[in-house]
Amino acid sequence: MSGKKTGKKNKKRFSISARMYLSVTLTVIAVAIGTAFFSYSVSIVQIDSYFKRLAYNTADNVSSLVDAGFYSRLRELVESEEYQIVREVAEEHDDDEKIKQYLIKEGIWDEYQKNLEFLKNYHAHMDDITYLYCIVFGNKDAKVDMYLIDDDEDTTLYYATGYLEDREKEFYGIDSSSRIEPTITHGKWGWLLSAYAPVFDEEGNVVCQIGCDISMNDVMAERVHYLIIVIVSTVILVILALTGAWIFSRRLIVKPLNKLSAEMKKFDPGEDKNYEMANVVSMDFKYSDEIYDIYKTVRAMQIHIVDYINRLYVARQDKKKIITDLEKAESDIKDRDAQIGEISQKAFIDPLTNVGNKIAYEQKTEILAKKIEDKSAEFAVVMIDLNDLKKINDKYGHRAGDNYIKGCCQTICMIYGTFWVYRIGGDEFVVILEGTSYKERNELFKKVQTIFAESADNNAVSPQTRYSASCGMAEYSPETDDNFEAVFRRADNDMYENKKRFKETHGSYR
Repeated sequence: MSGKKTGKKNKKRFSISARMYLSVTLTVIAVAIGTAFFSYSVSIVQIDSYFKRLAYNTADNVSSLVDAGFYSRLRELVESEEYQIVREVAEEHDDDEKIKQYLIKEGIWDEYQKNLEFLKNYHAHMDDITYLYCIVFGNKDAKVDMYLIDDDEDTTLYYATGYLEDREKEFYGIDSSSRIEPTITHGKWGWLLSAYAPVFDEEGNVVCQIGCDISMNDVMAERVHYLIIVIVSTVILVILALTGAWIFSRRLIVKPLNKLSAEMKKFDPGEDKNYEMANVVSMDFKYSDEIYDIYKTVRAMQIHIVDYINRLYVARQDKKKIITDLEKAESDIKDRDAQIGEISQKAFIDPLTNVGNKIAYEQKTEILAKKIEDKSAEFAVVMIDLNDLKKINDKYGHRAGDNYIKGCCQTICMIYGTFWVYRIGGDEFVVILEGTSYKERNELFKKVQTIFAESADNNAVSPQTRYSASCGMAEYSPETDDNFEAVFRRADNDMYENKKRFKETHGSYR
């Protein structure tokens, strides 16, 4: 036994103030980060959407203006083996003249110049456009694409026309016969936003794609700058918000709680001590809140404890003084009290159900009548009449009927308690509600109706245990009620309305 652990480990202390600060901190940080991320994301989406629309609209507009027939002939020419040999020689010797002479020989140089000039002029009027060109995409599995025309003055002819360039990974698997969504890439040209619009021949086939590139280097640099601003601003706002939240929480919650906790630990009740000597909590509050409610409850409990201890102390002193006389008469008093208790119980208690009988009920109504006279009455009456008692008596006998009455009464007492219940007839019960039961009257009434309704419909048990009753309730109103009977009649009428509905649903045995 000595090797076994005894008792429970003390739980680690995690104070309310620490939890409050942690909760406030996490909430403020989460909200700040979420707001900053949302703001930054929306800004990025809006900027990207603007440039994507600009690039695609430019490419689409140019594709609608170019000569599709020329681009078709140019594509057929540069895809030939003969041209590719010339282009490779020109590239090897860095000699654009060979490309020019070949195009002159084929009779399309002037048209080439004309279309190239159109691209350059269009490009010159678009400040945000970086590159404008014509490109032929291979099939979905292709890894390279071929340029037809490029308006960049720094690009040689053998690179601008017929040159095969490695496809960006972002465009792997594209279908050039359908719309290609604008895409932002990062490669040897830096950050580029590329958009493409198809050029169709007379038969509706895609000849090539007009490409429009916008440099995003400055945009990305601004984006980094904006991100830094967002992060710094978020940090500053978090610090300011946390400072305010901590000050607010400490002043209104943490400080009063800590003070209340410290005052409670000073409580030291004892015999013949007043409230001040017992250190009953005493604090000033500026606001009426939950902490103030806790303080009032604790103070009331401590006062009750001090009063109780002092009453016990006084009682002990008095007991010493009269104990001799009490010892002499103690035997006679016990016998007499037992007899009185037995007679009282038989006079006021219903022998079958052990709740108040009609005599107790009438005595209670007399008490309520006096309260009505002095305007201090506050009560409600619940009238309960058992359903199907005659049916139970006829089919199963009066013993089963008595058990049925007791079962229904136990259901009533389960909801209202025995103290408030009276049996005033064979199958009639009255519940008189005061105090806490009166304040909770509506909830209790709904509960007793629900339980009886569910029991009446419970076909899984025998009929003599299928407890059922019709209920009605009325509240005393000083404006309209002059006596107890007026309240009772309203409760009785309400009960009969409910019994009528029960019979319409379940049928009448009578």
